[in-house]
Amino acid sequence: MTVDTSPEPLQEPQPQSSLSTAAARNLATTTKSVPQMQEITSRWLLKMLPWVEVSGGAYRVNRRLTYTVGDGRIEFVQDGSEVRVIPRELGELSLLRGFDDVDVLTELAGRCVQRDFDAGEVLVERDTPAEQIHLIAHGRVEQISVGAYGDESVTGVLADGDRFGQDALLDQDATWGHTAVARTAGTLLTLSRADFAAVVERSPGLQAHLRDFRTLPQQRQNRLGEAEIAMSAGHHGEAELPGAFVDYELNPREYELSLAQTVLRVHTRVADLYNKPMNQTEQQLRLTIEALRERQEHELVNNREFGLLHNAAFNQRIQTHSGPPTPDDLDELLCRRRGSKYFFAHPRTIAAIGREFNARGLYPNHVDVGGQQVPAWRGVPILPCNKIPISKENTSSILVMRTGEDNQGVIGLNQTGLPDEYEPGVSVRFMGIDEKAIISYLVTTYYSAAVLVPDALGVLENVQIARSS
Repeated sequence: MTVDTSPEPLQEPQPQSSLSTAAARNLATTTKSVPQMQEITSRWLLKMLPWVEVSGGAYRVNRRLTYTVGDGRIEFVQDGSEVRVIPRELGELSLLRGFDDVDVLTELAGRCVQRDFDAGEVLVERDTPAEQIHLIAHGRVEQISVGAYGDESVTGVLADGDRFGQDALLDQDATWGHTAVARTAGTLLTLSRADFAAVVERSPGLQAHLRDFRTLPQQRQNRLGEAEIAMSAGHHGEAELPGAFVDYELNPREYELSLAQTVLRVHTRVADLYNKPMNQTEQQLRLTIEALRERQEHELVNNREFGLLHNAAFNQRIQTHSGPPTPDDLDELLCRRRGSKYFFAHPRTIAAIGREFNARGLYPNHVDVGGQQVPAWRGVPILPCNKIPISKENTSSILVMRTGEDNQGVIGLNQTGLPDEYEPGVSVRFMGIDEKAIISYLVTTYYSAAVLVPDALGVLENVQIARSS
């Protein structure tokens, strides 16, 4: 059998009978979209916060005086991520109970050093020298000691307001009788024996007090620790009515407006020649402002000075019962405040909430928020906020808040009517054209957030969001 291996004759190319698509595009006007941006999110937090105009650049939160010496627990003042012990609260220590020299207590409070710790961190080791007292501002700490049969056991669990190591302030030979291990992340303040001794040396009054303990008279207060307003009710006849006044904090916190800004640069050639059918400068500004708003929401959640995660009161931060976000955890968040308006959680956390609810045969209702149906628990919407961080251990946080000035809630702070305002609260200022023919615009927005009373904001911490195996 013979196979013909000769090449096939080349075929002549067929003449083009119509206009090619490549040529046609030269004369056609395409339909195009405006520039798209993947970073844009729903930004529910910015939408739901009531914004208060701050024309003076700062917002002062005035509160009633809170003073609860005598309750056995030490209280602290938060200023963003900075924590300070209230000087008079040092009277909760047995060796200072009854000592009322505010100047000396203030100096002792000023010598306390802040220390942030992580879950699993060993704070002190058993049988090592004890040279300072630890005041727990926030977190859970387990005291581990040796049991009767030589095995290690948990002998105590300390939390917000507790302390350990008080004997170290006066006993130079003191040692730790237990190992202290952090079970959650938190914050404590330490006062060393050397600093305490330095203050005692300069204070004859404190020296006398340490020789003669007295009983500190308790100041009357309501259940929330605010100075009580005296009044009488249900009396008969001409009973003498008590006098009263409402005492205020002497040093209320002020929130200064923060800012986010950037410089947008556009070449004049682009602005002149490629400005149709879309205005290049406007599109550049639109995308820049979107990125600015994303950064603004991130700062409202995470900024160490005014961010919501760092400004929640310690007694409004709770831990999950078992790790994942259960209905019981959300109920505990809600029961700590009146009029909760919104939950905020990372989308992955919301997915974990759904899994836990479904595992229990619960199917949360949906409510309408701004024309959209969103899941809710007990009628409180659960809104996504991807600015809430997720740790490398796959844990996150859930925020719940009451909002509005009239409700003593959480509010956003901003300022409108800025020079060269492009949209409310956003200023776009022309900065000139440089020698390379590049136009520069300064894009700026000012903002902050304030928590008017502590129970307006709650946080469920260390929420496990990983799917169990």
